[in-house]
Amino acid sequence: MPHTLRRLDGRALLVDPAPVAMVWNEPGRPHDALAVPGLTLGPGDALIEVELATVCGSDLHTVRGDRSAETPLVLGHEAVGRVVAAGERAVRSDGTRLELGDRVVWSVTASCGSCDRCARGLPQKCRTLAKYGHARIVRGWELSGGFATHVQLREGTAIVPVGEALPASVAAPASCATATAVAALDAAAGRVPLAGATVVVAGAGMVGLSVAALADDVGATVVVSDPDPGRRAFALRFGAVAVADPSAPTESDASLRGVLDRLSRSGVDAPLVAVEASGSPAAVRQAIDAVDVGGVVVLVGSVFPGPDVAISPESLIRRLVTVQGVHNYAPHHLEEAVAALHRLRRTRPFDEFVGATFSLAELDTAIEAAASGAHVRVGIAPQRRRHA
Repeated sequence: MPHTLRRLDGRALLVDPAPVAMVWNEPGRPHDALAVPGLTLGPGDALIEVELATVCGSDLHTVRGDRSAETPLVLGHEAVGRVVAAGERAVRSDGTRLELGDRVVWSVTASCGSCDRCARGLPQKCRTLAKYGHARIVRGWELSGGFATHVQLREGTAIVPVGEALPASVAAPASCATATAVAALDAAAGRVPLAGATVVVAGAGMVGLSVAALADDVGATVVVSDPDPGRRAFALRFGAVAVADPSAPTESDASLRGVLDRLSRSGVDAPLVAVEASGSPAAVRQAIDAVDVGGVVVLVGSVFPGPDVAISPESLIRRLVTVQGVHNYAPHHLEEAVAALHRLRRTRPFDEFVGATFSLAELDTAIEAAASGAHVRVGIAPQRRRHA
């Protein structure tokens, strides 16, 4: 059913039918539907009607209780949608005015732009940070996550148009997985030229596979390590020249060491870059051990509590190895992610990431499907009716 918007006094809006957000409270409890008929848009805010949201691994970590979260909250931070209302100062990430009807993705975070961290180029760690799909709902900002019919974007959010040609299943994950992959390779490129380098990617989830495609696109030789044979096969379609099984014995030809030794004998240089995208402590250890002298290890997967990883400071020092953490991203990474998806979607199967798609009312079923591991991503289409 189409929504109608009526402006009341000042910046107040009345939406009919009322937007609905799915509220999560605690592990094991189903989501509750919350109707939000009225809202107030700030001068730099925008109201987005969600076309498609996708279930990220961090949503699953929260629902399982693997990571702490202030509740109640509206989960979901990977989404694409259309602008249906905008404040007078609402702008796209390039500074141009946001227009009604723009089809957009948006950053995970909203930042002030003026604190010391924003000034240092770390807006994702702003002193007054707000995070979509992660923040406790408060009166006046109930539409704060992607698992809803609408999201209220706050001033300081990077809003990037995606046009009409990019499929929703490709566009939605850009605001987390793809942009994080861009940020990871940007961090590596600050230490090592990627063109011609050998890059090891640990973890063939969506971030890892996106890293593989992006690294291959700039001329790197990519090796992907993942224990799942199906995901290893998928990695070959995203630009990997070889895949390894991290659970194989070290002396096995299928292990990461065995694969790298084989590539070395054929003239491939030792890795100078490793991106760890799984969060497995063993994979972190393997990534650090894999890089050659002067290499860089970028850690992006360990975003939930886990055991510590023992490292040898002497080994890092003697090999001149840099270990860098990347968490979320800056606005320009999201812009680059959207550009890369437009460029690569016809040569790499980004459209196959999203498997089953559910209505908003079926959110709990969708999360169960995502947790099964049968799909890289599961979709939520808020404007769609429940399955018959």
